Amino acid sequence: MADPVSDSPRDARAVTRAPIGNLRSTLALLKRYPLVLVAAGVSLVLASAATLAIPSGFKLVIDKGFTSANGAHDIGRWFEYLMLIVTLLAVASASRFYFFSLLGERVVADLRVAVQRHLLRQSPSFFEENRPSEIAARMTADAAVIELIVGSTISIALRNTLTGIGGIAYLFTIAPKLTAYLLVGIPLVLVPIIGLGRRLRRLSRDSQDGVASVGSLAAEILGAMRVVQAFGQEEREAQRFADQVNQTFGIARRRITMRAFITAVAFFLIFGSIVLVMWQGALDVAAGRMTGGSIAAFVITGGLVAGAFGSLSESWGDLLRGAGAAGRLQELLASEPALQSPAHPRSIPAEGGVRVEFDHVTFRYPTRPERLALDDFSLDVQPGETLALVGPSGAGKSTVLQLLLRFYDPEAGTIRLNGCSLPEADMGDLRGLMAFVPQETMIFAASARDNLRYGRWSASDAEIWEAARAANAEEFLRDLPQGLDTYLGDNGARLSGGQRQRIAIARAMLRNAPILLLDEATSALDSRSEALVQQAIERLMQGRTTIVIAHRLSTVRSADRIVVLDQGAIAEQGTHDALLKRGGLYARLASVELTD
Repeated sequence: MADPVSDSPRDARAVTRAPIGNLRSTLALLKRYPLVLVAAGVSLVLASAATLAIPSGFKLVIDKGFTSANGAHDIGRWFEYLMLIVTLLAVASASRFYFFSLLGERVVADLRVAVQRHLLRQSPSFFEENRPSEIAARMTADAAVIELIVGSTISIALRNTLTGIGGIAYLFTIAPKLTAYLLVGIPLVLVPIIGLGRRLRRLSRDSQDGVASVGSLAAEILGAMRVVQAFGQEEREAQRFADQVNQTFGIARRRITMRAFITAVAFFLIFGSIVLVMWQGALDVAAGRMTGGSIAAFVITGGLVAGAFGSLSESWGDLLRGAGAAGRLQELLASEPALQSPAHPRSIPAEGGVRVEFDHVTFRYPTRPERLALDDFSLDVQPGETLALVGPSGAGKSTVLQLLLRFYDPEAGTIRLNGCSLPEADMGDLRGLMAFVPQETMIFAASARDNLRYGRWSASDAEIWEAARAANAEEFLRDLPQGLDTYLGDNGARLSGGQRQRIAIARAMLRNAPILLLDEATSALDSRSEALVQQAIERLMQGRTTIVIAHRLSTVRSADRIVVLDQGAIAEQGTHDALLKRGGLYARLASVELTD
């Protein structure tokens, strides 16, 4: 299966070769919480020791209590000893569960934060090749698996390991010969389990991939619900989802079958070995070579050892599944951002405005390498100038804005701000010089206040209202049930298109950046909303270097200069009147595509 996210094939191969090793970096997060880790370890040791002390207690009851001259008094004393052990076992087991569960929750929380923080550094090209919905599924489903591993499986595996090793040591003190027989069977158990575990590992990873695909498809369908219902495709989408679920179920069934088979093999071999050893022990008791208490302790301890090693086979399956989940998250963490700030960035002076230069820029999108988005493109925008970009669909207009924001780097040529090329500047400082108003406004599922101050998080309420007033958004914001504290819903479901656009403009006003990038958003609005948004845009453009993708003649007419793009190159440029008189591409666009 091809690696869906890793930028580095070598990293992906390493993940495949060393499955359990994938958990190491995840478990390294435990070092951040040494006190909880120590408490969990102490609880684990005490629980295992109390478990192994129970057979010793029964040995004392049988060998000393039943044969004592004091009768019931001594029997009661040894049973009190057993109750003390049981009490310790209960407290230690509860403590073990609490501390390991706490560590599991904490590690998964840290891991999710680390992955999200790393993803926020990725360039848009990463998300063109990797669906965000699938990534979100990894951060939920895979993280939940790791939480189970850290919070439960590892503690159970460690407890069983300690119980198994401690139990064998105790068995040697009771009956060395029988214990030696028991140890002979252990390799016979481990060899088939390890061999079958490799196949289980592959199935576990495929199963997790299937779960992520189901989550991704569900998000895609639900996110497009209006389109689905408008075109009457409910049944088709339901069937498509069912097919994906059934495919995932098929993989999960094979994984469960393999794990059940491993469990059956392990338990048969382990308990079969114990039955044979117990048979020999019974013969030794009959011959007087062992006491009744010793054989009772041996039987109970042998059962504990068998159960411990038998459960390890199940834990191994869970660990393989967790390793697959950890590997998938590690692939996300291992993917280096395609674009990064330099170690020693240059500052971009912004006093007096910012000049924007495109110098012979050539660019292709990574997902469409066969097509030039910009072809030897040169452009010089003076400080304070308003430049309109027009052209047919696919001409390269949006590409200009995306390159200026440094979402991508050109394959040839240079882009400069006040003489500083973009790769020489810190990306945070670079983007801090720009305010971007996209055509499709993103409204976060948060309050109106948080959506407005996204342009400048430190803005006061007074500054927010001032920006809202300038963006013609104050009236509808004051009419909201809780004012700025009103929750706006998923992607602003409680707002109209014009209201969302005015919030985007208010954001840009709060940003107060010297460069304005505007993918004009009035083409889909009604006339009243368009007029309000257009007024706000005109206020926003004042005193700024502005590059606007224009769809409206009103915007084009107000621009200082119009640049007409066609197939990634400048076809013509000039003022509105001059270009109309020329009768070229702009004149044709003005009569057909640009609207009043």
